Amino acid sequence: MESTLQEFNARIVAASAAKTPLQLRGGGSKDWYGQAARGEVLDTRSHRGIVDYEPTELVITARCGTPLAEIDAALAAHRQVLAFEPPRFDGNATVGGMVAAGLSGPGRQFCGAVRDFVLGVDLMDGQGQILHFGGQVMKNVAGYDVSRLLTGSLGTLGLLLQVSLKVLPQAFSSSTRVYEVSQEAALHLLNDWGGQPLPISASAWVNGVLTIRLSGAQAAVDAAEKQLGGSELSNGDDFWRDLREQTHAFFAEPEPALWRVSLPSVAAPLDLPGVQLIEWGGAQRWYRGSASAVSIRAAAQAAGGHAILHRGGDKSVGVFQPLAPAIAKIHHRLKASFDPAGIFNPGRMYPDF
Repeated sequence: MESTLQEFNARIVAASAAKTPLQLRGGGSKDWYGQAARGEVLDTRSHRGIVDYEPTELVITARCGTPLAEIDAALAAHRQVLAFEPPRFDGNATVGGMVAAGLSGPGRQFCGAVRDFVLGVDLMDGQGQILHFGGQVMKNVAGYDVSRLLTGSLGTLGLLLQVSLKVLPQAFSSSTRVYEVSQEAALHLLNDWGGQPLPISASAWVNGVLTIRLSGAQAAVDAAEKQLGGSELSNGDDFWRDLREQTHAFFAEPEPALWRVSLPSVAAPLDLPGVQLIEWGGAQRWYRGSASAVSIRAAAQAAGGHAILHRGGDKSVGVFQPLAPAIAKIHHRLKASFDPAGIFNPGRMYPDF
């Protein structure tokens, strides 16, 4: 792999000297996410493979171009998983792209987001230097915040070379239950249940149906089923996979644009024309409808959250929530520190970043 790193270094040094943009790209499974990519493609898939995996330590380290399918297979052999359930989309997702995009699936509600599982990263910066942040154990906190910072940065700060991730054991038992309730009732139930010691590992409300997943020890799942009632969904695994991969019918229509709204779980239903799907105990609201970007973001802000143009639509309105001046200044300083020539995925998050 040394020759691959040397190639990356040469490409980055040359691009920085000429100030020509590079498009960092793995499997391309999330090319649609964020603003349009610009620059010559730097394909990371040649830098692949699991570097270290200690099942007893619940830690796996892999190079950026490693397909998530390879990670899944290695973990499954030891009944372990990436508990935040990252989406694979077309099946070509890589470890580097997973961390750079920072997208989590249904398990986010129960266990945390991608960044909560990133223990350490190796990064090649805009000068071709390899920087090390964090480590391979949770107790190693040196540089840990920088590792988390790089999660969701869409490759704008540097080329992720290697990532160490915390993994978790598979649940011994799982059950999916459904309830026919209104959106208001669903939010009330989710917040009520969220304050109780129940093994709810995922939730979703759409089209008048609330679906929850119970995961854990068999006794805990059985007790929760008895307490919460509802009807069993026999194809529960398929439902959660379709939700994770956004192949559920709610996501099937290409228009109107799909918005992802992050709110406090106790926030009331968004008063917007269109259709919604609610996840993560009420904290994530998917929205499709005729409302303008200004109206959507105003509604999200009024409820204590923010809105992202997740897929489709007119990206000239801005994909991500506009930054407050003080926060934008911090972003620009970080960009200048890691990528002085501005070559990495320019404009992918914000037009001037």
